[in-house]
Amino acid sequence: MIRKFQFRILLAVPVFFSILSCTSSIFEKVYPTLNDGKYDSEFPYKNSSQQLEEVSNSIRLINSIAFYESYVFDRNKNFTLQQLKQTDVEKDAVEKIYFNRTASGTGTIIFANQGLVALLTVSHIVSFPDTVISYFVNSDGGSSQFIESISIKSKQTNYVSDFPDSGELDVILQDKNMDIALLGRRYTSNETLRMTAFNYPWGNSSELEWGSFIYVFGFPMNYKMISKGIVSRTGKEKHIFLIDAVFNKGCSGGIVLAIRDGVPNFELVGIVKSVPAEFENTLRPLIKERDFEYNPMLPYKGDVYVDKEQILRIGITKVIGIEAVKDFLISKKNELISMGYNFPDLFGSTNPTILKQIH
Repeated sequence: MIRKFQFRILLAVPVFFSILSCTSSIFEKVYPTLNDGKYDSEFPYKNSSQQLEEVSNSIRLINSIAFYESYVFDRNKNFTLQQLKQTDVEKDAVEKIYFNRTASGTGTIIFANQGLVALLTVSHIVSFPDTVISYFVNSDGGSSQFIESISIKSKQTNYVSDFPDSGELDVILQDKNMDIALLGRRYTSNETLRMTAFNYPWGNSSELEWGSFIYVFGFPMNYKMISKGIVSRTGKEKHIFLIDAVFNKGCSGGIVLAIRDGVPNFELVGIVKSVPAEFENTLRPLIKERDFEYNPMLPYKGDVYVDKEQILRIGITKVIGIEAVKDFLISKKNELISMGYNFPDLFGSTNPTILKQIH
């Protein structure tokens, strides 16, 4: 009986080593396939937290606020747009109102050198109209030709809270059609030493395939976060691809990273543009106190107002391919270099004498 038991153990030993051999063979076959020169669709197989934290240090929350002066007119005046151009709005208005509009999003430091800093983001978070005109409503609910109010932007401020001098930034360049913007400012050299610029290659979104794995950095609801997702190719819009990463307000302008042949070979392949949304008109109680609680057992008899609410379609996020950003910056090469912003990886070699004069 004892001899049989020993015999079975001896048989089990070769089987155990056979399993180990198979496992080793599997690892040898799987991981070399990462070296195919393509963007990976597999979930990363090893830790890259240190590199991702380095990337996160270049991400900033951008806040933008625009201040307006609004002039309201009497309906009986019947001002048309043509007449408004020939009138003194401040004199003819029956009321003057001050208000502001705000927006926030994500920016990435792509340049921090010799006192100059530049952040890449999307245009729509820093683009507010200079003039807003509203019209009186006809009895049928449609807009009339008579102006109810005109609002004129008096000031706009874009800022990053942890930057020097209140963090204010200028819009250096923007393309509203492509939804790309570059913000920047000149500080002292010592002030930019603490700023970490994004230091990974700019990739090619055209090489992304169905199911390519990506990381997304942003500030959803003002919280710095990293998320993951996979790519879908639509082909409907040039330089636009879709990801299934969850999108919330504040993510606009966030960067999208793909992995080529395993971590930590990250490449910048796009910036988050937007998510599909619909607007719904909702009746709400005219109550300003935040702690107001409606009792559903009793009919509400107070005043109501119409609130236009944006409904985000979570899980479908549009991304601007990085080629569009490259083309935009290269098209503005001379203008950027004249301001001191030189991107060697994009512009190639430049005249050092010119750069010396600029700095």
